[in-house]
Amino acid sequence: MQEIGTNTPSLGYILALDLGTTGNRAFVFNALGKIVGQAYKELTQYYPQPGWVEHDAWQIWQDTCWVMQTAIENAQITLSEIAAIGLTVQRETCLIWDKTTGQPLHRAIVWQDRRTAPLCQQLQQQGYAEEIYNRTGLVIDAYFSATKLKWLLDNVVGVELNNVLAGTIDTWILWKLTGGKVHTTDHSNASRTMLMNLATCEWDETLLNLIKIPAHILPQIQPSLGKFGVTDATVVGAEIPITAILGDQQAALFGHGCDRPGLMKCTYGTGSFLVAHTGSNIVRSQHQLISTVAWTQVNHSSNLDVGYALEGSMFTSGACIQWLRDGIKIIKTAAETEAIATQVADNGGVYFVPAFSGLGAPHWDMTARGAFLGITAAVQPQHLVRAVLEAIAYQVKEVVQAIDASSRTPMQRLIVDGGACDNNFLMQFQADVLGIPVERPVMRDITVQGIAFAAGLAAEFWHSYEALVQQRQIDRVFEPGVGREYAIANFATWQKAVERAKHWVE
Repeated sequence: MQEIGTNTPSLGYILALDLGTTGNRAFVFNALGKIVGQAYKELTQYYPQPGWVEHDAWQIWQDTCWVMQTAIENAQITLSEIAAIGLTVQRETCLIWDKTTGQPLHRAIVWQDRRTAPLCQQLQQQGYAEEIYNRTGLVIDAYFSATKLKWLLDNVVGVELNNVLAGTIDTWILWKLTGGKVHTTDHSNASRTMLMNLATCEWDETLLNLIKIPAHILPQIQPSLGKFGVTDATVVGAEIPITAILGDQQAALFGHGCDRPGLMKCTYGTGSFLVAHTGSNIVRSQHQLISTVAWTQVNHSSNLDVGYALEGSMFTSGACIQWLRDGIKIIKTAAETEAIATQVADNGGVYFVPAFSGLGAPHWDMTARGAFLGITAAVQPQHLVRAVLEAIAYQVKEVVQAIDASSRTPMQRLIVDGGACDNNFLMQFQADVLGIPVERPVMRDITVQGIAFAAGLAAEFWHSYEALVQQRQIDRVFEPGVGREYAIANFATWQKAVERAKHWVE
């Protein structure tokens, strides 16, 4: 196998699976790190009640099979040419299934889902917030998997615990890919369950007892880069090693080359996630940021190397643009929001609070809800669209302020990725409100590139992480400009709007 950058073609390809909130994707990478085939399928969203969000886990599995097959066909290669598979997923979304029939026992409960807010509030009232934070690095919130799994165990009729398996989406798909032979997750996904001890990197017995999750239904936790078994030939058509699993935000961090303290990125997807690598130390924030695992791997001495991160999770970002399109139908495509926002000189006094699933960092208010404030009779649809884009940038500013307050050196530059970073208006507004450059790479799908890099390195298909990262091409750097004064002036008013939207459904 070869180093990236040499001209000798390497045999084989890496297959990267990115199973996200709005859809499932497969990409085929060649030895030069270039995409030679891809496929995408949109995922059905289910909203059984206000604040509830579900996915059909069986559909995710069927779509995974379809995108794999289609991407391989598009690349005009055969299964036998794939050296390794990497898997990255929407985090916190979880399910339980019958290990005999292989059938999910309920739809998967999505990370955005708020149904377990009352249980979370109960845990807070009982005084467990500090202990849970100390053990897991997480705040008590319905976002994380633990209370979702508890809800499933309590509410699915006829659950026979000896026959049940549980896990996040990576665990479910890995189990299916391996023909039911491997029930495993990695440290980055396990760290999002509110059940893994951040220091020991193992399931925390105290928390399992507190939330009443039986240990035997949970997957084994393994290093993010390593051997997760092989695909079952009767299921996939060939035995292919699965060599990396990462949560989607950790995969993006890996893809950007953010592997040491001082480096951070923001992904603008369904939500916005700002993640800063903190090295081998757990860094605690006094500003409601969560401590999490970046990724893990076994070193040459056979010891576990753990990289940690600080994260600001903002639940509603691209999702509110999708809502403008599919919910209130004032746009036809997400792309047109850029032109619409520039049709007006300002937001017309309108401020949007993106709290469809409550507020994440730095507020952590499960009872907040989305709102437009400041509407007058003069307001046009363009003002609403602009207010939504401005809100996406403003919530990132709040998290950057929290990161700066938690670290010794203030943030110098923001590296971005995700679908919404295509929007030039949003990225320029982000640079203006932050007062620092915003760097956008040519490759927007950094999540999938990151998991491909991780899988290829773990399989020794590639040998140099540095060489892979150095081939990143920058599309554009947005510098703070003439809009800075306007952006900063309106930030305080937006924060006032956020305060009005908090504690709404108490």
